[in-house]
Amino acid sequence: MLSREDNELLCRIGPGTPMGNLMRQYWVPAGLSSELPEPDGPPLRVRLLGENLLAFRVSSGAVGLIRENCPHRGANLFYGRNGGEGLRCVYHGWKFDVAGRCVDMPNEPEESNFKQKVRAVTYPCVERGGLFWAYLGPRETTPPLPELEPTMLADSTIQVYQRECNWVQALEGDIDTCHTVYLHLGSVTPEEAPPGTWARYALNDRAPRYQVADMDFGVMYGAYRPAEADSDYWRIANFLFPFYAMTPTGVLGLEVRVRAWVPMDDEHTLAITIGRGAQGTRKAGRQVVGPTETLPNTSDWYGRFRCVANACNDYLIDRKAQQTVSYTGISSIFLQDQAVTESMGPIYDRTNERLGSSDAMVIRTRKRLIDAARALRDSGKVPPGVDDPSVYAVRSGGVVLPRDADWIEATRELRRAWVEHPELSRAVLGGLPAV
Repeated sequence: MLSREDNELLCRIGPGTPMGNLMRQYWVPAGLSSELPEPDGPPLRVRLLGENLLAFRVSSGAVGLIRENCPHRGANLFYGRNGGEGLRCVYHGWKFDVAGRCVDMPNEPEESNFKQKVRAVTYPCVERGGLFWAYLGPRETTPPLPELEPTMLADSTIQVYQRECNWVQALEGDIDTCHTVYLHLGSVTPEEAPPGTWARYALNDRAPRYQVADMDFGVMYGAYRPAEADSDYWRIANFLFPFYAMTPTGVLGLEVRVRAWVPMDDEHTLAITIGRGAQGTRKAGRQVVGPTETLPNTSDWYGRFRCVANACNDYLIDRKAQQTVSYTGISSIFLQDQAVTESMGPIYDRTNERLGSSDAMVIRTRKRLIDAARALRDSGKVPPGVDDPSVYAVRSGGVVLPRDADWIEATRELRRAWVEHPELSRAVLGGLPAV
């Protein structure tokens, strides 16, 4: 369990909080480039790290991110006119470029230099991998973008969903591998998975053992269980500062995928999954699962990427299916995760929890985050990965190793990004879901 003080430090990400200040050291994926489809189009409301911001694409194609209130008298710039390399407040016509400079102040005398003294709060933005990224931190010269492999590939796909809970409990679901054989495969017996497949190994032993290691990028874990005679099946996954997870999906060496748990505020989170190649329908045990259905986006602060199935309709749980073909009765893997993490409440009180050996990765990740936030607060120490984007060039996934192998050394090459492994096969998965 955590103390109340540590839980608050871990979860709160608003301006001026220790964890919020840590988040602001990094580039943050703020939304899809396709949400700003054309130059001079309407601004987009973006709730990010507890701030109300507006994203807009100017005539040259550059993206700006500005606080919602005009510096003049606070009118909301959402209603502004976007055109000619800036966003113009409709109240008095003041116009701001992507750097926050006031480039026009038509209600002041022509000879006045007042506009040169006025700045709106804006944040630098760049685009990569179908996303626009924002830097909300204090540096005049921004740090480099992280070298996350799937964000740098032409064939990557993106899925985005909103989750109505704190970012930490959402992230912790991704770094907890043992829930897979219960929440997602609880109704599947070992005999339903083909012999010699990873699904068979996982279902034969639903209580894996864990190894956890601190890494330059954050924390890595390996969960292992018996495979064949003298070998173990390992699921190796990563937490990467400040909010990324690479789950043990697929084959280590072939899988190229990362998920960002981006805090909109303390109680709302965007799950942005970027992966190489198609992320289509697949079979998990007796269930066929596909992408989660979302509602049409609206223009309110929480109107983006909301799931059709949600807490208000009990995630469309099917109690009959729960008794026959589904452990949960909830249709998709993402929704199963969403139901349990949101059911904890907006911010779970971790003074009430009781952790076991299977929570080793969760415990270590919390410690790394809390220690890094305190080090930044108390001594100004730059958090991991901010100035070294190469540490993010890693992969995760499953692998079978000899029982006496050193799991870190034996997988070093397979965990490197940008390396092709044509000798590896995806056939060993045998229905283990992408979680």
